[in-house]
Parts: sequence; structure tokens; C-alpha cells
Amino acid sequence: MKELVNKLKGDRVIWSFVALLALFSFMPVFSASSNLAYIGHGTGNTLGYLLKHLAHICIGFLIIYWVHKVPYHYFRAISKIALPIVWFLLLYTLLKGTVIAGANASRWIQVPFIGITFQTSTLASIVLFIYVARYLSKTKEENEPFQTSLIQLWIPVFITLMLILPANFSTTALIFAMVLMLTFIGKYPLKYIGFIIGSGIAMLAFFLLVAKAFPDSRFFSRVSTWESRITNFTTDKPDEDDYQIEKAKIAIASGKLGGLGPGKSVQKNFLPQSSSDFIYAIIVEEYGLVGGISIVILYLLLLFRFVIASHKAPTLFGKLVVVGVGFPMIFQAMINMAVAVELLPVTGQTLPLISSGGSSIWMTCLGLGIIISVTKKEEEIAEEKAEKAKRKEALQRLIDKELAEDDVIPEEIYAEEPVYSIEDNSRNPMNAVLNK
Repeated sequence: MKELVNKLKGDRVIWSFVALLALFSFMPVFSASSNLAYIGHGTGNTLGYLLKHLAHICIGFLIIYWVHKVPYHYFRAISKIALPIVWFLLLYTLLKGTVIAGANASRWIQVPFIGITFQTSTLASIVLFIYVARYLSKTKEENEPFQTSLIQLWIPVFITLMLILPANFSTTALIFAMVLMLTFIGKYPLKYIGFIIGSGIAMLAFFLLVAKAFPDSRFFSRVSTWESRITNFTTDKPDEDDYQIEKAKIAIASGKLGGLGPGKSVQKNFLPQSSSDFIYAIIVEEYGLVGGISIVILYLLLLFRFVIASHKAPTLFGKLVVVGVGFPMIFQAMINMAVAVELLPVTGQTLPLISSGGSSIWMTCLGLGIIISVTKKEEEIAEEKAEKAKRKEALQRLIDKELAEDDVIPEEIYAEEPVYSIEDNSRNPMNAVLNK
């Protein structure tokens, strides 16, 4: 185990928080899956769901390990190549997507020969954030006109958002907000950001008008769901989402301070999405206010660590990648918890690393691997500087004829010519090594 831990590079604190969240997820998923077990095969045996979640987590950590080995600057070129591929996948999802659990939106595609479903919008968000970070870092020193940024930056952003919007409004809104935040941090002109916000609102209004004109089209089938959720949130009109919120609030109220205990949730048998969208309510019911606040603190600490990693990143691209990929994870978690306590309408956002699900866990782990890759580069630079300082110190002692008999002379010294004159630095061949 110690040898395995030593192979992990990058920010060890981020590794620790991710491992804590993943380990904690097993008990809530094991408990909350009982209703799915009864509905699925009538036995109530949740062991299969637990093993499935274990497989998802293990694959996720393998993704983190593989991705964190890749130098993060490679993702600059990858994002530019991957964006058209993502557009194709999103379009295919709209046309041929798979409906899951009776949902009236096709957000998933079936992976051939494997039999697993994949939510393409999660991959699209990561690729888009890296693409935006690439553009902002590339144009930092250049004063490009707005027309150029409109073509190179905003048209790709809006194409991606328009391909996600018909099936998933909450994800579209979250991605748009994060792109705006990223451009603000990247010092994109505020007047242009204001214009883009206005354009985005106008495009959304146009989309809703078209949806009203063609209500029977499958591309606009989610609009009625958005309207009902907003109406349900702002009024007391009973609805299916209202039923879920009421059960979630009962679960939270039942938890009190210490909770009912692991596996003793009652509302898990009534909440349709108890292991995914509303798993936070089950956590509070079983672990109480203490458990609920502990989860919030873990996510906030992870956010704080992302801020530190962004500050320490050696390049502007690295800083923006950490912000663009890391912050949405935390905001998604906050949205999920806010929905459970009825601070926001039902959105369908999962709790990262805790909710059950395959593609959501894997894409979260892909993003974490990229972030850790950035922190690994910082670690490598620090090690290189320390080694260089150590080499300079040994060489200086050699020049000053103060080496002890048991000192280890670096190999570079044997390759150098004899020092003819310490005083005459212009003729001193050691300068080539000392100034490395």
C-alpha cells in the first residue's frame, strides 16, 4: 500500500478528500438502493447495487491515475480536437439517445458492445472548459477584436450549449455560468461579457418561443417539465417533483442532530431518486445534521484546495484549467444539496463522487485527474529547483576547495574541464553548470 501511495503524484490533499468522499459514498448508496432493489426484482437485496457502485468508483480512480500521468499542457491540443467530436456525440444523443427510468429526455447514449449508458453532456462540459481556458491563455497578451473572439470562443460555446439545452436545461445553465466565471477570471473585457449574457438570454427566449410554436416536437419535450418545476417551486400546486421535495424534507427533519443511524432511513423507500438526485436527504436522515454539515465542509475544503492549486499553477492555462474543471464540481454539489432542502427547483444534478451512477462518476474523476496533473507539474518544478540548488551548493563547495572526503561529487563535475582561475569568472567553465 505504501508503495502504491508513493506512486501517486500531485496534490496529496486533493487525493485525500476525493478518497474520503468516495469511501463515504458506499453506505448511503447501499442504504438508498433498497427501493430500486424492490422495484427491480422484488427481493430488496442491495448487494448488487453496492458492487456496481464499487466497480464505478474503482474505474473512476483508475481514470484519475491514468489521466494524472499525462502532462496537462497536452490537453490544450486535445480540447481543440475533441470539441467537434463532442458536438457529434451531443447531436447523436439528441437524435438517438436512450430514455432511462421513463424520463422524457434522451440524455444518454448506449455504448456498443459494452451495454453501459453514457451521458455526453458531462464530457462536453469538461472539453469546453479546457477549450475556453486554452483560448484565454493564448490571447492574454494579445488584444484581439471582439469579432475574432466571437468566432473562436463564443460560437463554439453556444454550439455546445444549444446541443445540450433541449435535453438538460440545468446543465446548460451551469456550464454557461461557469464559462462566464472563467472568462471573468481570465480578464476578458467586461463589456463583452455583458453583451454575451444578453445574447444568451435572447437565444433562450427564442428557443422557448419556438418550443411554444411546436409543442409536440421531441426536441422541445422538456420545456413543459421546466415550466412545471418552476411553477411547483413558486406555488403550492401539487406535482411529482413536489412529492419528491416533501419526502426529502421529511427525511431531513427526521435526521435531527445525530440521525437515525446507517441504513435506517425510512424515506428511502418513498423517494424515487434516493440514490442519486436526493441522496443528500438520505445522508441527513441517517447521519443527522452532523453528517450533512460534514459533507458540506468536505466539499468546501476541496474548493479551498482547488483555489490553492490554481494559485500555485505554473502557467495561466493551468490556473484556468483548475478553476474551469474544479469549480463546477463544487457548484454542482451545492446545487444538489440546495434542491434537497428546497432552496432551488428540482434540477437533476447528482452529488459528485457520492451519488450512484457510472458516467457522472467517471467524468468527475476525469476532471480530477486533469487537476491533479496540473498540481503534479508544480511538484515536479519544485523538485527540479531543489535538485538544482543542491547541485549548485556542491559545485560551489568544490570551487572553494571545501569538499570533505566523504562528500558525493555530482557526475556533472567529472565532465567539466579543470578550474583554471576561480577569480577570473569569465574563464571559469563551472559557470555553465552553476547557471543551469
